Amino acid sequence: MKSSILSEISSPKELKKLNYAQLNLLCGEIREKIIDTVSKNGGHLASSLGAVELTVALHRSFNCPDDSIIFDVGHQCYAHKLLTGRFDRFDTLRKKDGISGFMRPDESVYDPIVTGHSSNSISAAYGIMRANMALGKDATAVAVIGDGAMTGGMVYEALNNAGAKKGRFIVVLNDNKMSISKNVGAVSRSFMRLRNGKRYHRLKFAVGNALLKMGRFGKAIYNFINRIKDALKTFVYKNNIFAAMGFNYLGPVDGHNIAAMESILDIAKSYDRPTVVHVVTCKGKGYSYAENSPDDYHGVSPFDVKGGVEHKEKTDFSAVAGKTLCDIADKNPNICAITAAMTCGTGLSEFSKKYRDRFFDVGIAEEHAVTFAAGLAKGGMIPFFAVYSSFLQRGYDQIIHDTAIANLPVKLLVDRAGIVGEDGESHQGLFDVAFLSTIPNMNIYSPYCYGELEYLIKKTAGNNELAAIRYPRGAEKNTADIDFSGDYTLISNKAKKVVVTYGRLFSYALEAEQQSKNFDIIKLNKVFPVSDEVLELIGEYETVHIFEEGIRFGGVGEHIASKLLEKGKSSELTIHAIDGVFVNQQTTEEALDLYGLDTKAIQSAME
Repeated sequence: MKSSILSEISSPKELKKLNYAQLNLLCGEIREKIIDTVSKNGGHLASSLGAVELTVALHRSFNCPDDSIIFDVGHQCYAHKLLTGRFDRFDTLRKKDGISGFMRPDESVYDPIVTGHSSNSISAAYGIMRANMALGKDATAVAVIGDGAMTGGMVYEALNNAGAKKGRFIVVLNDNKMSISKNVGAVSRSFMRLRNGKRYHRLKFAVGNALLKMGRFGKAIYNFINRIKDALKTFVYKNNIFAAMGFNYLGPVDGHNIAAMESILDIAKSYDRPTVVHVVTCKGKGYSYAENSPDDYHGVSPFDVKGGVEHKEKTDFSAVAGKTLCDIADKNPNICAITAAMTCGTGLSEFSKKYRDRFFDVGIAEEHAVTFAAGLAKGGMIPFFAVYSSFLQRGYDQIIHDTAIANLPVKLLVDRAGIVGEDGESHQGLFDVAFLSTIPNMNIYSPYCYGELEYLIKKTAGNNELAAIRYPRGAEKNTADIDFSGDYTLISNKAKKVVVTYGRLFSYALEAEQQSKNFDIIKLNKVFPVSDEVLELIGEYETVHIFEEGIRFGGVGEHIASKLLEKGKSSELTIHAIDGVFVNQQTTEEALDLYGLDTKAIQSAME
């Protein structure tokens, strides 16, 4: 792609030299670059396309990096990266050793914090603003948050803490009517009401700008009018959640009109109090396929730009989980499914259509989802909460206090467990076994193939245990006709060496064993707790190598090693796992190779 303006932008300061005609051309070039790169590398497309003009307006209105702009979740920050000195490296987006698909402070001074998960921007930006005040810095902190992220409870903790305080703190509500799946709930309906009355808001901005240009006298009139307006708004607009929490509210404004946004941001900067600027954008703007199907183009694999994403019926672990839930829900009216704004991602689209009364999208609220599932279980339902491993981390407290202590039979379908690839550190599912195995009454399973996943969903649906079934992103690999109905499966060559593993890594161990036949494999069908029978079997081997796709500290390997030591077993034991690092973005195969968890590494260890 040839670029006449974008390639010359090395910092946001250069945006302020451009006229609006040039800025409009620049926005077109940014979209072309984003579409071209994502079509080759995959990534988050629709969100970033919708935030192009907004990003340009923000960088013209503020002086970064002295001022701080935090893009919530971060998947809407591609334009931000292009405008902050990363144009030349943008082709490496989401590649190994390339630039991240999210904000990363170690990548640029223009990225204040690490992003990747939803609903943390307001807390972080407010913290930066209070630090600015404490240190006497004349700077503004801005949080850019989509209304999907506004369903996360952390947002309201932050709003409650920040409201009615002094300081230049601005929350930009990027209202695109979407999160990943369509927005649900009362918060979304509230924003729909706020989008009404645009004529009033246009007039308000015009009058406000005119008064502010009149100097001190105009500003005095402006502030007087605002005090009257705020009193009237409190009386008339009782349902404005931002005003109710102590924020000044401005908007809505067209999120694709740079001049209009600059005007309203200038007004927001004039306040010495927290302010919400409500910006209405079109998710997927500028690429017709993404505009028409923003949910399908939220996160995409490489695709043909002219033809768009191919909508093939895919089979992967998520799809199998969703289909299996449909099968058992058809026979059992107590089966229900929960998602936290990830209906498509967790394979629940068909379930959501067939069993509307038993499907619950709670928004981006994993903590609530877990306790809600506990309530459903207490009421007699059989709830399955399908959630990405990295997102489940937010529900740890609720799993302990609201679920495990009462030993309620909630079923956690832990999707994207293990290494996930190009989304990088914030999305790797490497911690679930370690944190779930600390919880009494928890039972952890990790199927390696579709058949085992189907078996485990049906098995746990029929018992009263609290269970987590963890499975990887993508498709099954290298399967075998084995029995996985017990706590373990033994592949025996009558060797003195054994590989102990579970989940996807069993496929790699099986591949290595088929080539050498010089070691045995113990596949943990039940990952935790590890039964005494399995521990006795492992203790019979002279050499034990435990391979697990998760962190070493607190993992199953350490549990087994500790128990064997207690039993006085003297096996030579080695644990192969992710040891004290966050796994960077790269393909799954690259990561498994790097950390010694693939077929080649298993063969090497067992020579």
